[in-house]
Amino acid sequence: MTALALRTERPAPDLPPAFSWAAPPPGIPVHDFARDAAARLGAGSLTSRTGDRVLEFAVVLEPEERLRDARRSALVGMAALADAVGSAAPPEMPVAIRYPDVIEFDGARLGGGRLAWPESCGEEDVPDWLVFSAMLIASKRHAGDPGLTPDSTALDEEGFGPGAPDAIVEAFARYLLLGFDAVRDRGFAAWSDAYRRWMRDARTAWLDADGNLRTGTGEVVRLAQALADASWFDPGTGAPRL
Repeated sequence: MTALALRTERPAPDLPPAFSWAAPPPGIPVHDFARDAAARLGAGSLTSRTGDRVLEFAVVLEPEERLRDARRSALVGMAALADAVGSAAPPEMPVAIRYPDVIEFDGARLGGGRLAWPESCGEEDVPDWLVFSAMLIASKRHAGDPGLTPDSTALDEEGFGPGAPDAIVEAFARYLLLGFDAVRDRGFAAWSDAYRRWMRDARTAWLDADGNLRTGTGEVVRLAQALADASWFDPGTGAPRL
């Protein structure tokens, strides 16, 4: 057990009133639990787990837009995740997002986010639910010498305290709420500005109204395709790539 590991019988995190917490069943990944139970759990349901190796959490959303537009919720979630990690991090340590779904800390991959929706939902249909989930590497001690996995890092390597996992989950919920409030008030500009504040390539790239990445060289990276790739996630281990 590492200093970041918590008991299975952990108390619920301190969440804003708009959220409710659901304990994930043992042995089931948080992303899968939230996706499969989204219709039953309802909007604002948040589930989380901290283990020896990863911190994982997910929230159920109920959008009012067609899927092709609602998919931009992933970018609101990523901005909230970056804000949450930054709020719990040691001072003056850089956090960044690599488009669209990778969280980096001090130049190394810490984890990322994913978005799920009903398989039967078409691009022009309004999804009954969305699930935004995130996973961060809590510790790489099981992987041996950190020099063997230089592209990634972990909370316990970067000086995050033992209370950081809960602090990140709680801060994420607050920042997510603020993010969607801003979107309702200001529309596209709100989530675009929030996301670009953390975007690693913000000086040479920008987001269009659909959430696609555009670069000064004319390259376009489609949000839907990039989210489907989830390059940070290793299906073999069910955890972020080391």
